[in-house]
Amino acid sequence: MGPEALAQVLRPLTSLAAPAELLVGLHKADDAAVYRVNDSQAVISTADFFPPVVDDPYAFGAIAAANAMSDVYAMGGQVMMAINLVAWPDNLESALLSEVLRGSADTVAQAGAVIAGGHTITDKEPKYGLAVTGMVHPEHILTKGGAKPGDLLILSKPLGTGLLTTAHKRDQVYPSDLDTAIQSMMQLNRKTSQALVREGAGVHAATDITGYGLLGHAWEMAVQSLVGMHIEYAGLPLLPNARHYAEQGHITGGAQRNEAYLTPHVRIDARLDDIDRALLWDPQTSGGLFAAIDPVAWPSLAALAPEVLFWCIGTVTEQKQDEAQVLLEVY
Repeated sequence: MGPEALAQVLRPLTSLAAPAELLVGLHKADDAAVYRVNDSQAVISTADFFPPVVDDPYAFGAIAAANAMSDVYAMGGQVMMAINLVAWPDNLESALLSEVLRGSADTVAQAGAVIAGGHTITDKEPKYGLAVTGMVHPEHILTKGGAKPGDLLILSKPLGTGLLTTAHKRDQVYPSDLDTAIQSMMQLNRKTSQALVREGAGVHAATDITGYGLLGHAWEMAVQSLVGMHIEYAGLPLLPNARHYAEQGHITGGAQRNEAYLTPHVRIDARLDDIDRALLWDPQTSGGLFAAIDPVAWPSLAALAPEVLFWCIGTVTEQKQDEAQVLLEVY
């Protein structure tokens, strides 16, 4: 669902009472729910699933698993176990589903976790994902709120997966470009998350970039932190030929919904054309982590390259009084 439709659906639930142990829930939108077990342990719970974004079933399973586990990493946690969520048509070979599950299981194993069960239904379109359980220290949770004026904005994966996978569905993608996108989507955010957690108080806010695109998830962080943001377009990392696929019109419905919802909250420099803007709205699958950090933390994070990559893409600007004043600026 688009951000506006989802906000309307969830609005009645935000007033529900919640126990004090529920540290992160529906009252402030974040990447996963967090429930405190004791003074040193909290459980992270999340779920994500979607239709195939690539033809190869093993790669699809691996991408879906990396995407679902990313929410735990965005909260600063470690994955413990996962449950398969499967919707599968009767007319598709079961051997294909076995490959999807194998790709997912291998990726979950890379996270140091295990697949512990699952649930399947029959559906007209295949869909796959995971319900994921993780752990985090209650005092070390990364949330979307907390960005401060003067912070640097950093991103850990290139943008453009929505454009490339759409071109792939239309048989108009270069194989090498698709391979690069698949490798990016299969890459876990585990090491990235661990790097942010090691910085401790130097990391003020974090999230992962998925279906709402860079600007959608930046907007969520800005609203919860009540700050403005200045994003440098020239500093954005892009997948190979992402701009080419935008020029060819491989723009998703999700990008159009993101644009319709976010346009009132974003000021984009007039020098950036429609193709540049398409990249900003592009929904991502298994995208990178996006964080607001104290500038003193940047040298140590940048020094982790090439094992862990971060791009500095902007800054947090002035504090705001309310949501109506929050504005993202792209130059």
